[in-house]
Formats: sequence, structure tokens, C-alpha cells
Amino acid sequence: MFTSGLQHVAAMYAGVVAPPLIVGSAVGLSGTELTFLTGASLFTAGLATFLQTLGIWKIGARLPFVNGVTFAGVAPMLAIVDTTDDKSDALPIIFGAIIVAGMLGFVAAPYFSKLVRFFPPVVTGTVITLIGVSLLPVAFGWAQGPDPRAEDYGSTTFLTLAALTLVVVLVLRRFTRGFLKQIAVLVGLAVGTLIAVPFGVTDFSPVTEAAVVGFPSPFHFGAPRFALAAIVSMCVVMLVSMTESTADMLALGEIVERPADERTIAAGLRADTLGSALSPLFNGFMCSAFAQNIGLVAMTRIRSRFVVACGGGFLVLMGLSPIAASLISVVPRPVLGGAGVVLFGSVAASGIQTLVKAGLEKDNNVLIVAVSLAVGIIPIAEPEFYHAFPETAKIILDSGISTGCVAAVLLNLVFNHLGRGRDDDMVTAPMEPGEEISGARTGKAAHVH
Repeated sequence: MFTSGLQHVAAMYAGVVAPPLIVGSAVGLSGTELTFLTGASLFTAGLATFLQTLGIWKIGARLPFVNGVTFAGVAPMLAIVDTTDDKSDALPIIFGAIIVAGMLGFVAAPYFSKLVRFFPPVVTGTVITLIGVSLLPVAFGWAQGPDPRAEDYGSTTFLTLAALTLVVVLVLRRFTRGFLKQIAVLVGLAVGTLIAVPFGVTDFSPVTEAAVVGFPSPFHFGAPRFALAAIVSMCVVMLVSMTESTADMLALGEIVERPADERTIAAGLRADTLGSALSPLFNGFMCSAFAQNIGLVAMTRIRSRFVVACGGGFLVLMGLSPIAASLISVVPRPVLGGAGVVLFGSVAASGIQTLVKAGLEKDNNVLIVAVSLAVGIIPIAEPEFYHAFPETAKIILDSGISTGCVAAVLLNLVFNHLGRGRDDDMVTAPMEPGEEISGARTGKAAHVH
């Protein structure tokens, strides 16, 4: 439980600390304040993970879910910072908007969860595949180095470290068994970090400079302030986050063989939204389920929610002890990238497994999958595709998971529900010479000439 929980923290650590570092830097926080803001995000991510895994009352999906700061909120938060004259007011305005969005999301959760009926395998399989495909560029970015603006970004050194980490994980998964096989990712991260030391890539300064104990004092940056424009933008982010969390719960439900029903999704969304509403109290940001940890569950087959709750405990301790938080920050970004290829690829593979059950012998379902995947991959393949759209619209459109999910749901309604549908249409596929084509549509068989 200890090592498996630590694996979950290692897999999601970079995703949790990146948003506070980006927003904090935009606000102009000092190094000490940035460390504080990062620790606060770890602390609130741990609390949100407890809510999701252990649950209280009707709150929490009670699935092996890790919760943390959602990246969907970074762009609108930066927009709030840019439009705030006094940068010291930016964080209180952001926190106030998150509190309102979280409370409204909590009220809307049971109604939002009713959409689960519109998520058959053809939709869930498409969305799960998109989650994995959308996360892979993150791993590729990590593999190239910590700073895209640096001259050595994408150097052979960084790519070699990522490749060696990937090889270590694959070798352990192939040639070991039992406990060692289950912690292959954690061992791979440790070995990759050690290999990186002679190359001068491993930075131990965060450990030497961090304090032993620190508590995220409530409203450290000032009491929350409520601005209408900021609230509207964060409510849009909340809708995007709830859509992605619904897709994540459906994906994880398939992986752990406990399909997420309407009640489970409602409870999970309540945990997300309540965690988000409470997070600003301790100087944290909006929380959401972390898709990368779904890949870890899929790969290790460790399905216990208590293991993930143990990971939540580590996050809380890291938030209370900056020096503990700094230990995982020692792992070089290229090493994380090598392990991320396995983790995120496993999510995409799970989606393909679900699509196998979706009835792809039907033309309708093939079209649903084809168009939805294409729409969801647009922000990945062409990041500037929606550059002419308003910033509010781009919050949704720039999330391939959200756009692909909406497209799949709408196309499924159009092709399989509205009107009389043509579910009996069989897909036309290349055939071997002399093989008969099904006469399902014409009532007679034809021969290939």
C-alpha cells in the first residue's frame, strides 16, 4: 500500500505543482511564496483525494481516484491575472470565483450525472481513448526537458534518459512478478533518477532549501473577492472539469470492472466540486480527477481505493512538510516522461478495449468514433486551430477530451436514438477475393469479381 500509493503521487506530482507555479509566477510571487502556493495545492489535492476515495455521506465515487489541480483552469486564471490592475488582488479574485463555481457545481452534480445514460460503450470507449491520446503529448513534453525555452530542450541526453526509464519499466513488467512487477513505475522513476545524476540533470537544491514543517494558513493571500467576470469564467471551467471527471469515472469504472452508474457519478462530482469549493480556504485551486492515474490502475491492476487514499495521505503530508514535497520534485522531467508513455498509453489501450464491445460492425458506430476522435484530436494536432474564437469558448474547445466527449454524445443521439436509426447497417470492409459480401441490406448475396 505504501509503495503503490507513492507511485500514484509520483505519477501525478508534476500535474499538481505546474498550475500553481505558472499562476504564481504570473502574479509575481517570490520563491518562498511559490513554494507555499505549491505546498497548498498538494495539501488540498490530498484532502480532495480523501473525499473521492473514502467518501462521506453521498460525497465521493469511492473509486481509486486521485484528485488534484485541474489544468483546465490555468488559461482563465492567467486571463484574470492579466485583467487585474493590482496583481496582489488577483489570487483573492481567483479564489472567490473558484468558491462560487464549486458551490454551484455541487448543487448541479445530481442533475449533471443523469447524462450517464448517454454514455454507451461507443461513447465511453471513444472518450477513454481520447483521454490517453490527449495525455501522451504531456509525456512527450516531459521527455524533452523541463524548460521548452532552453537550448537543450529535446536534446539527446533528455530523450535518452526518457528512453532508458521506459526500458526499465518494460523490463520489470516483462521479467519480474509479484510485488516488484506492481511497483515497476516507481522503481523505473528511481533508477532513471539515479542514471540522470552523472548527466547533471538531477537537481537536489529543492531538498536542501525546503523547510521541514509548514502549514498552508487559511487565506494566506487575502480574503476571497468576488468579481462577476471571473466567476463566469471559472463556472465554465467547472463545467469542463465535470465533463472530464464524468468521462474519467466511466473509464475507471470499466478498468476496475465496476461500471460507474448515475449514483456513483453524482457522488464523484460532489467530491470534485466540494473539494474545489473548500480548496481556496487553504490557498488551493480547482480540483478534478487525474486521468494519468487511471493508466497506473490499468497497468498495475491494483484496484483498491485505499491504496489511492494512502497516496492522498502522502499529498497531505507533503503539503505540511515542504521538504517531503521536494523529494519527488527531484525526479527529472525526462524520467517522468519515459514512465508517462506507459501510463498514458495504457489509458488509450483501455479505451480501445471498450470500443471492441461497442459494435463497430455497424456503420453508425464507426462514424461516431471516427468523427469524435477527429474532433477531440484537433487541439493536439493543431493547437492554434481555435485561435480566432473568444477566450471563453476556447476554454472548452481547447480541451480535446471535452469536445470529443460532446461530439460523441451528440452523434450517438443523432445516429442511434433520434428517428428510426439504421443500427442494422453493417460496415463495409475490404474482403478477400472470392469472399461473399453479406446481403443484409439487399436480401441477397453478391460475389466479388
